[in-house]
Parts: sequence; C-alpha cells; structure tokens
Amino acid sequence: MVETTDAAVIEPLENGPLQVKGVKECRNSRGETIKTEETFFLCRCGASQNKPFCDGTHKKIGFSGARVSPSALAVKDYVGAQITIHDNRSVCAHTGYCTDRSPNVFRMKQKPWIDPDGDPADKTIATIEMCPSGALSYSINQVAQQAESTAPCIRILKDGPYFVTGGPQLKCDSAPHISDRYTLCRCGASKNKPYCDGSHWNSGFKDDKN
Repeated sequence: MVETTDAAVIEPLENGPLQVKGVKECRNSRGETIKTEETFFLCRCGASQNKPFCDGTHKKIGFSGARVSPSALAVKDYVGAQITIHDNRSVCAHTGYCTDRSPNVFRMKQKPWIDPDGDPADKTIATIEMCPSGALSYSINQVAQQAESTAPCIRILKDGPYFVTGGPQLKCDSAPHISDRYTLCRCGASKNKPYCDGSHWNSGFKDDKN
C-alpha cells in the first residue's frame, strides 16, 4: 500500500472547499500544470468563478457538503476462475472506462453486471487499473491489488471530478477502498460527497477553463 504522510492531506471542510496540503502536482484536463501553494483550497460547490480554486461562493449559495446517498459503502465480490473482481458501486464516478473497454466483463443492463470470466484476466486487470474512482479492484489467488507508489497528484477530469492519485490521506468518515486513487466531487451535485457519483453528467456541469 502507498504510505501516506501528514505532508499530503486532503480534507473536505464542512459545507466548504477541499483543503489540500502537501500535494505538489495539480493538472487540468489538458495536462497543464496549475500553480498551487503548500496549502490551497479547491472548489467543490461547482459555482466558483475561479475554478478549480474556491472563491467563497459556497457561502452565498448555501452549499451543503453532507452525504445524502442511501447506498452503503460496501464492496461486492465477483469470483471467477482466475480473478476476483471487487466492486464498490457507491464510489463509482461513472467514467465508463470499464464498460467501454471490457464489455464482456462489465455488462450494462445485465445481471449480474460483472462476469469475471468474460475476458482473459490480464485484459480485465488492465481495465480495472484504469478506474479513476477505485470503485473497481481485483484479487488474484486471494492476493489483493497493490496500490501504486507514486507522488501525490490531483488531476481535473474534463467537466468532471478531481482525480486523486498517489495516496494523499483523505480526512473523512469513509476511507477510499483503494488508497492510491479516488475521485472527489467538484460539481456540488453528488449525493455521496466528498466522492463523485457521476452527478456532473446530469447537472450539466462545465468548466471550460480547465
């Protein structure tokens, strides 16, 4: 697992922005570096005029950072001959990498929606490792997927969430299932805050600047 330190911490402030400490790399959806300080504040109400940074608008619009999703933060296992796929639907950001890349395994509108034997295990692993939210992970012979050891980084997905890698500590009451990656809401509409739940698609969230 990635070792987290006090120097790399993300904390969702109550009904306010994400307070970020010690994350030196921040990039927009074009891969361009965004200049930050040792401590900075990222908008998560979706209404800042200075995205990705907070400008205090959350106070004017009465933003609530409360989690209102009724779904439990639970992981379901799909056991196959070569691979076991672990799925935590409640933190899925619905980027669609899994269904687009491996439709034989991740099957929309079918039950069960995951068939761990639908493709060769190596292809399935490559697809799972693309999952930005950490909703999907895997085990081989009961050995769980290992987190990648990389420097903490925040990437802004186009008109979507913050994609966090490198394992900065997330200070909230529901720790990520995969410690080296997770997606955090920045549109303000997620019902599973601080995580993205794909609500940016329905809310029409846009950020042309980033």
